[in-house]
Amino acid sequence: MNKFIAVLFTSIFLFGCTSKPAPVAPVIEQFDADNYLGKWYEIVRLPHSFEEDLERVTAEYRLNSDGTLEVTNRGYNVELGEWETAIGHAKPVGTAMYKVTFFWPFYGGYYISELQSNSAGKYTLAVITSDSHDYFWVLARTPEIPEAMLEELLQKAENWGYDTSLMIRVNHQAGYQ
Repeated sequence: MNKFIAVLFTSIFLFGCTSKPAPVAPVIEQFDADNYLGKWYEIVRLPHSFEEDLERVTAEYRLNSDGTLEVTNRGYNVELGEWETAIGHAKPVGTAMYKVTFFWPFYGGYYISELQSNSAGKYTLAVITSDSHDYFWVLARTPEIPEAMLEELLQKAENWGYDTSLMIRVNHQAGYQ
């Protein structure tokens, strides 16, 4: 088992096993999982051990027949010069609220606190929060978003109690020659 998966398992264990959702930020009220499916690029995140040294991070969501989501996280480890992948499952526990596991039976909260969509209704940007101020992600369908948009999202994060000075901007060019 590679370092990415081992640390991810440990972090999810520490992240919590709670079955009652306890988001630290508002959660959107309307959500259509079909418009969330597909590939997302991680734009910004808080630092945590299971993504240490990872750049070009993506998440891909697929709908299972039972209504859960399969999640494939992939990132390029710049220190090791190789790709790392972790596959998890997300179980809905409310509108735009999931319990995610990468190592059953340990789950962490995954809450969609902001969404933007295109004219066809497909989601193009998402802000993910959790049960603590230790986890925060901005995801987009493209590897970059306008700086003004990012600054607005980071201001919201700060208003929700996140320390935005710790945020990592993900490099999607890492490892390219």
